[in-house]
Amino acid sequence: MRSIDYDTEQYQDYARGRALTAQQTQVWIDAFAAVLPERRPLAGLDVGSGTGRFTPALAEAFGPVTGIEPATRMREIAQAHSAHPDVRYLAGAAEELPVPSGSADYALMFLSWHHVKDKPQAARELTRVLKPGGRLLLRGNFRDHHPRPWWLEHFPRGYEVDAALFQPLHEVIAMFTSIGWRVTGFGTVTEPSVGSYGDMLARLRLRTLSFFGQLGPDDLAAGFRRLEQVVAADPDTPAPVFAEPLLTLERR
Repeated sequence: MRSIDYDTEQYQDYARGRALTAQQTQVWIDAFAAVLPERRPLAGLDVGSGTGRFTPALAEAFGPVTGIEPATRMREIAQAHSAHPDVRYLAGAAEELPVPSGSADYALMFLSWHHVKDKPQAARELTRVLKPGGRLLLRGNFRDHHPRPWWLEHFPRGYEVDAALFQPLHEVIAMFTSIGWRVTGFGTVTEPSVGSYGDMLARLRLRTLSFFGQLGPDDLAAGFRRLEQVVAADPDTPAPVFAEPLLTLERR
């Protein structure tokens, strides 16, 4: 996987390219609520918080949240738009979380696990900072449980290239269970549509997905040509939805 430097790439368009509607956000918050303890408030971590698309919603639903993000520019954007009193953002990474031991009830990693370079160290750090019984909500793609969004098929080796970014599910589970965690749930969440084919194409043109950083210029150009031809034939049709994996783990 080619690493994405979010301080030089993507940060300017990330919030627009990855924005969620209120309905989409609520679908995820409901999914998180279903696997978290019922008591409130809960102290949360949003690990790899990016531009803060989930952090305020987590605080509103569950209690105080610390967003942890290594990219300075992504963090600056999140802070500039932060209005919730129970949200703060800190510099840090999954391998070195800048919070006290046993201070969090849960951690969310939403499409950030594949960016972690030292995954065993990150698992140890999550063990350190979560309380016994704390939950890790891991919204990650997995090589063997890939959601296969419709637009990938139009890029050369699209599914193959995208799936290669991610670990197989059994490897992730084995890494955590070997240090004392247990699986409490694995399922999928289906977001409402982002809009039409045309809306989706406009977002994809911003290239704020890790997938686009893995392709050469010729493959990118060929993929967008094919995608534009498909969308041009039916731009106003709602974009298809797909099931997205959510793994929940509990620290013993």
